[in-house]
Amino acid sequence: MEPLFLKSVTKDYIWGGQKLKKLFGKKSSGDNIAESWELSCHNDGCSIVAGGKNGNVSLTSYIKAHGRKQILGTDCEHVNNVPLIKLIDAKEPLSVQVHPDDEYARSKGSSNGKTEMWYILDADEGAEIVYGLSATLTKEELRSHAEKGTLDIVLKYVPVKKGDVFYIPAGTIHAIGKGILLAEVQQNSNLTYRLYDYKRLDADGKERPLHIDDAIEAAKLTPGVWENPYPVWRFPWGEKQTLSYCQYFVTNSITVLNERKFEVKNNSFTHILVTDGMGLLFTESHDYQIKKGDSILLPAGTGVCRINGSIRYIETYLPPKEEYK
Repeated sequence: MEPLFLKSVTKDYIWGGQKLKKLFGKKSSGDNIAESWELSCHNDGCSIVAGGKNGNVSLTSYIKAHGRKQILGTDCEHVNNVPLIKLIDAKEPLSVQVHPDDEYARSKGSSNGKTEMWYILDADEGAEIVYGLSATLTKEELRSHAEKGTLDIVLKYVPVKKGDVFYIPAGTIHAIGKGILLAEVQQNSNLTYRLYDYKRLDADGKERPLHIDDAIEAAKLTPGVWENPYPVWRFPWGEKQTLSYCQYFVTNSITVLNERKFEVKNNSFTHILVTDGMGLLFTESHDYQIKKGDSILLPAGTGVCRINGSIRYIETYLPPKEEYK
């Protein structure tokens, strides 16, 4: 199988800006882009396999036609296990929200909860995120703050800068702050329960709905604590840092200074999202130019690959199935 170059799906939520257009070349009919979904098998926006002999078909259709194991690997038991990978431009802050875990999501008729990871690509001076609570609360206390609009006094605010990494388990109350550009890797889910949204109005002049009951049931009520435990490893070819290693996905940040060699085995696909620079991707039979903004799915069993040039990207694949039985 040869690499699949994917067209992203863009979302024009009210808090988005123009950085994804200007910096990553993303296309949209609207003025702003809040999110571009770079790898998605979700019904709310599926990636498109672009051009060539593959035509312009949805990724899920392509997988159905060519076989799940052949594209996704032996460790991917269902297309719903493919992570959803996004670029996010927060010109304005996102709502204070929470995502459910698998158990709560399934009680609501959805297949997946939503654990996610954020990798900060750029941030304005003074930018910050919400990461959990500042102190333990009861459900009644959280409800009182949500209904009175006083959540800000019990939230944990964390300053951010380029290169920071945050792992956000399902149930963590969180929000991306104003002036942040990031890459997000998450479970294949679009379940979001809003606790607070600044009373802002949507395109129809109405406040976006809150989901206080579900948010309280899904939320962890203890303080948020996270430090990325993974160091930056330096090699003759460049640098590698693991951003997240969990049961849903493994994501690494890769900086190539000359040429990196790696193998895509039969157990999992590898997805590449180029975040800076340009270079060449070599498979066993062809070579391809790749550049900032490209989203590339290397099917399981692609074999030995090489990337050379001056380029930075994040790679995502599934962990070995036996590790999380």
